[in-house]
Amino acid sequence: MRVRFAVVGINHGHVYGMVDHLLRAGAEFVTWYAEEAELSAAFASKFDTIPKADGEARILEDASIHLILSASIASERAPLGVRAMRQDKDVMVDKPGMTSLAQLEEVRRVQAETGRIYSVCFSEHYDNASTVEAGRLAQVGAIGRVVQTLGLGPHRANLASRPAWFFEKARYGGILTDIGSHQAEQFPFFTGSTEAEVVSSTVANYRYPQCPGLEDFGEMTLRGNGGHGYVRLDWYTPDGLSTWGDGRLTILGTEGYMELRKYVDVARQKRGDHLFLVDAQGERYVDCTGLDLPYGRQLVADVQNRTWTHTPQERTFLAMELALKAEAVAVRLGNLAAG
Repeated sequence: MRVRFAVVGINHGHVYGMVDHLLRAGAEFVTWYAEEAELSAAFASKFDTIPKADGEARILEDASIHLILSASIASERAPLGVRAMRQDKDVMVDKPGMTSLAQLEEVRRVQAETGRIYSVCFSEHYDNASTVEAGRLAQVGAIGRVVQTLGLGPHRANLASRPAWFFEKARYGGILTDIGSHQAEQFPFFTGSTEAEVVSSTVANYRYPQCPGLEDFGEMTLRGNGGHGYVRLDWYTPDGLSTWGDGRLTILGTEGYMELRKYVDVARQKRGDHLFLVDAQGERYVDCTGLDLPYGRQLVADVQNRTWTHTPQERTFLAMELALKAEAVAVRLGNLAAG
C-alpha cells in the first residue's frame, strides 16, 4: 500500500518540512486545504501540481487518504486530529500537538478508541541530525546510563512578521507548551522515562511589555523514572546571531556526556549539527551533517504496518503532558496579561 496524505492547515512554516518528510519516504501528496488566501498562494506555488480541495470535509471523507498532516493554528490541531481519527485516518501535526490538558485527554481517548496514529512532528529532534545521532549513541551506551538532559531553546521573535494568534496564549498555548514541547519530548527519549513529573516551572514576559499575551521566557525542571531534565526557553535571540536560535542540548551520562550545538557553532561555523562527546577515552567531535533522518520513513511504515517505530504513542503523549502541566502550574512573572 502506498500511503496517500493530505494537508489541512498551513499556518506555520513547519508545514513545508513536514511535507518533505513524507515525500522523501515515498508517500503520495494527494490534496490540501487552507482558508487563508495569502498562505494558500505561497503553498500553491511550491506544490503547483497538487490540487486544492474545496474544504476540510471533502478531505476527511475521502476513504482513499490514509494520513492527515496539519500545521494549523496550534489550538486547532488537536480538534482536527480528533475529527481525522474518527474518520479512520492517521494524523501528523506540528508541535505543539495540543494546547490544553483537556485537548490532550480527548486526543488520548479517541486515539485509544480508534487505534489510529497521532504523531507530533517535534522538528528539533526529527529534523536535526545531531539529535538523531546522539540518540543512537546513547542507546548503545556511549555515555553510560543517561541521568539528565539540559535543553536550551532560544528563538528570534521577529514580532513584525508574526500572525495575531502568536500573541494569544489560548491559541499558541504558552511558551512551555509551544517551543518547550521539543525539549519535553527529548527528555523521555534520552532518559527512557515512561513516567515523569514537573518539579517546578516559570513563565515570564520581560522584554515585550507591549505584547502582554506573549511569554518570552520560560523554564521547567522535570523528574522521571529514568532521569532528570531542565529546560530553558526564550524569544531573545539577538539580530547578530547568524540563525534563528542557538539551540543546544547537553546529555549527561554516568560514563560521559554529549553536547549538541544544533543550529550554529557561535563565531566558528554558521551551520548546525555539531555533536561533542566526552568519555573515558577522551574528547570527540562528530559532524552530523547529512546523516539520515528516519522520522518520515518510519512514520510511513507505521501507517502501513500499524506499528509505532517512529515514536511510541505514549511517549508523544507524555511529552505533551509534561509541557502542558508545566505551563499550567508555572509561576508567572513580568509583564504578562492576567489569566
